[in-house]
Amino acid sequence: MSVTPLAAHLSTRPAAAFRGRIGRDARSGHYAVPGRYRLHLTAGDPDCLRIAVTHSLLRLDKACPITWLPAVPDRPDGGHSALRPLYDASAHRYTGPALAPVLSDDWSGRIVSSHGPDIARDLAAHGEMGAPADEDRGRPGGGRPTLYPCGAQSQIEAVERMCAQGIEEAAQRAGAAGTEEGERAAALDTLLTTLAVLERGLGAHAYLISNQITAADIELWVALVQLDTVHRHHLDAATVHRVADHPALWAYARRLAAHTAFGAHLDLDAIARRHHARCQGLEAAGAAVQILDWETHAAAGSMVHPQVKPF
Repeated sequence: MSVTPLAAHLSTRPAAAFRGRIGRDARSGHYAVPGRYRLHLTAGDPDCLRIAVTHSLLRLDKACPITWLPAVPDRPDGGHSALRPLYDASAHRYTGPALAPVLSDDWSGRIVSSHGPDIARDLAAHGEMGAPADEDRGRPGGGRPTLYPCGAQSQIEAVERMCAQGIEEAAQRAGAAGTEEGERAAALDTLLTTLAVLERGLGAHAYLISNQITAADIELWVALVQLDTVHRHHLDAATVHRVADHPALWAYARRLAAHTAFGAHLDLDAIARRHHARCQGLEAAGAAVQILDWETHAAAGSMVHPQVKPF
């Protein structure tokens, strides 16, 4: 599928406090080695969901373990108490909230990065941190997928912008309380136009930009999860029906939900609790019009590879 980038626009993601990267050798300070790094994720957060899916696809369970945090932060500033020592050790007199996701360095006890997209890219770029399973020994890349294929970077970045601006941000503005009717209509038009572009592409292809799963598919799948489990609660029923009227797109979302690496991390209860704890908008009639039965479709993946998330 050919993807045309959207115009530059502010990201909906909050600014990250730490932007370190995993390099390729010792000179980088943070180099790829099994067992050195740890992820700190919270169920229900879209950035954490992207990272968790990437982590599972790359089979990094032993090489880079995950510490799961509560879906709803327990500090008044919106941060996690469990992450506070890491933040304090990583920045002198840090005053901001201790947010997930976090990639930490167990050797130094400090944070490498709290920027979700960078973390996912570094995991994909340095999949050698994980030893291949027995059945994958001798296969290129240890049997792990190539999430960022050579020459596809611009298309993946275009999908990221489409999801952030054309789906998530547009859906938020279309359902925002107190917004002028014209602005909501324009946002809805952006949302539907974006979905139509994706629908046309997926009508002829199984995945977005390759014949296998890439980072673009992870990005779009998480955006569709958010659209149906979070944003539709603030849209009217007629709008949700128009959003649902993209059969190829939602069949794609349903198919990926049944994939082990995707469905095993889909915690609908955590998404709902996080949404209700943060949301200040008004619920609309679209809340009653569920597009996909995510729990049913994700059950196959969860049963194959269950994830235990302590709360």
